[in-house]
Amino acid sequence: MSQVTIITGSPSKQSRSAALSEYIALYLQDEKYEVKTVHVRDLPAEDLVYANFSSPAIQEAQKKVADADAVIIVSPIYKASYTGILKTFLDLIPEKGLHNKTVLPIATGGTIAHLLALDYVFKPTLSVLGATALIHGVYIVDSEVAYTKENEIEFIAEEAEVRIKRSLKELGYRLEQTKRSVES
Repeated sequence: MSQVTIITGSPSKQSRSAALSEYIALYLQDEKYEVKTVHVRDLPAEDLVYANFSSPAIQEAQKKVADADAVIIVSPIYKASYTGILKTFLDLIPEKGLHNKTVLPIATGGTIAHLLALDYVFKPTLSVLGATALIHGVYIVDSEVAYTKENEIEFIAEEAEVRIKRSLKELGYRLEQTKRSVES
């Protein structure tokens, strides 16, 4: 069974990004993937800011990423970039820590104007971390998603849901291809 780790970069417990992360986790579990989640907001702030590599919480989060066959990063876009809290965690992933992993970035934002953050903000960082199997990211405008206080998806626009599921199916296809090549 392939393991997928979802990194949620929202600083808020209740957010579209957090709700989408839960939605994606449930979808992947239904598809028989082992899913682990790193909610960066739950990691000790001081350990993130001071890059405390010896922190047990940081080490546990790093292990979830290291053990994963695929990594999905979900973050809101603020001021044309992913969140600062997400950046602090990505800085703690070892160089080439995403090598040989399928990576899918998913971003949410107030307007379509931030769409290019997927190419101009996520891709360079993920490349430095060794991501070579990068799936075309998904950008979701805030008006395309509504969520409850429990971070459950209340509404998702049909077109947005199609884009998410298409990328998740591509992720599954790539994981299957990798598994086959390893078995050969």
